[in-house]
Parts: sequence; structure tokens; C-alpha cells
Amino acid sequence: MGVRKKQMAERIKAEKQQIAFAKLNNCPTSPRKMRLVADLVRGVQVEKALAILKFNSKEASRRIEKLLLSAIANWQAKNEDANIEEAELFVKEIRVDGGSMLKRLRPAPQGRAHRIRKRSNHVTLVLGSNNNTQS
Repeated sequence: MGVRKKQMAERIKAEKQQIAFAKLNNCPTSPRKMRLVADLVRGVQVEKALAILKFNSKEASRRIEKLLLSAIANWQAKNEDANIEEAELFVKEIRVDGGSMLKRLRPAPQGRAHRIRKRSNHVTLVLGSNNNTQS
């Protein structure tokens, strides 16, 4: 391996050490409803995000709270010796993408049928660390 390639690989490895992510696939909630909650926690410190999600009355907030706890656990698995409070974790990125759609038919008047689309979504949550002095 060349010197530049090795340096680049080490830099990418160090950057990946600072982030952790978690994914939620095929969540049976419409993406629009999930994005309303995701916008509340984007770019927010982890402690504040957990408080926001805990006291939000929407169903989607429970699912994102569980996903955030999973991302924190993934970060702790990467950095066993690091402390969460000192790392200053924040929600670096949260994406809500449309998932598969269940298509159903509902009877309508005069022999017609209306299509019902039961939507689902995929959520990807990435945590970043403000503290860059970790080993």
C-alpha cells in the first residue's frame, strides 16, 4: 500500500471512530409523520434529544427514541474507554426514507374500488462527537 493511500485509510478510520449509527428498516409509519419527529432532534445534543423524544406524544417519537438509544450503545461498543458526557455526542444526521408500501383495495360506491396505500419507512440515525481529542 502506498504512503498516501495508507494515510488516507488511517484518516478515514479515525473519522469513523468518532461516529456511530443505527438503522430502523420497514417501520410501519408513514415517512411524513416520522419526518416531523426527526426534524425535532436533528443537530441536537443526545441528552436533550432523549428528553424531547420522551415527552413528545407522537408514536414516531417512541421509535426514534429507541433508535437513538441503540446508536448510543453502538458508540459505546466502539469506544469502551470513552465517557459519553465528555464526548459531547449529538445527532449529526437523521434520514427518513420511504420504504415498501402495502397496497390494499377499499370498496367504494357504485361498484368502484379505492386504493389504500399503507406506507412504511427506513430511518438512519448518525451520531457525531464534538470532542476530537479522543484516542
